[in-house]
Amino acid sequence: MLESLINPKRAEKGPWKMLFVGIIYASLSLILVHLFFRGDSVLSQYSGLIVVTFCVMFSLPFMYFMLKREEKEDELAEGFFEVWRTHKDAIYGFLFLFLGFIIAFTFWNIVLQNSTLFNAQIETYCMINNPTTIENCIQTYGITGDITGSSINELRFLSILENNIYVMIFTLIFSLIFGAGAIFILAWNASVIAAAIGIFTKYQVKQIPIGIGRYMIHGFPEIAAYFITALAGGMFGIGILRQSANKQKFLRIMENTFLLLLLAIIILIIAAIIEVYITPLIF
Repeated sequence: MLESLINPKRAEKGPWKMLFVGIIYASLSLILVHLFFRGDSVLSQYSGLIVVTFCVMFSLPFMYFMLKREEKEDELAEGFFEVWRTHKDAIYGFLFLFLGFIIAFTFWNIVLQNSTLFNAQIETYCMINNPTTIENCIQTYGITGDITGSSINELRFLSILENNIYVMIFTLIFSLIFGAGAIFILAWNASVIAAAIGIFTKYQVKQIPIGIGRYMIHGFPEIAAYFITALAGGMFGIGILRQSANKQKFLRIMENTFLLLLLAIIILIIAAIIEVYITPLIF
């Protein structure tokens, strides 16, 4: 019923509409898990994964519809700038969808004050940054966090870039296996960022804009790269099925896929530079 009320075709001519779609779907996911799984001693331990699963289920029709439409348009695109012009609306739409996830996840995570909602996400965030407790997470990577020294920055840059390329590869594999499957990785990353914002803001609603700004400065281009990768993998997978008998169109799709992946790598490098060298200067 929900997919009938929020039709993917309605977002086709307005990428910004995906912002509200993301907010609605992420809000529903968190509220449903909070209401129905909070009192379950077993399932509440997996609340973080269930939230992401619900969000993915809601978003799949949009993801599939947009990938299918973009593959058809890709048959006529040739050259880097033409590929970008053809797919920029879809990329913007995915970014607005992701931003909607971030806003809703962050808001409800702070308002509901349910420590189990993002249990897996908080654990993942802390494991990545290597503190021993959530309090150390806040102290090390929160408002007072600071990392200095050019050698440390270089190592951190390489570590972040390596991790981002790793996520990009998984996004590509997921999208090749199941065109819209990459939405799981993207929804998961949105929830981890929302958990990080909660830690950064010390769970204060009034600090949400600052928290979103702190992580979106580098997070937006980073996620854009993942969406471009998902778009490339999804279109390539659909292209194999639809154009395997047409060598010219298939080669064009391969070329455009390579250009999109190259663009994604360039954006990831820029995002890592922003995260290591620019964001600490602002926050």
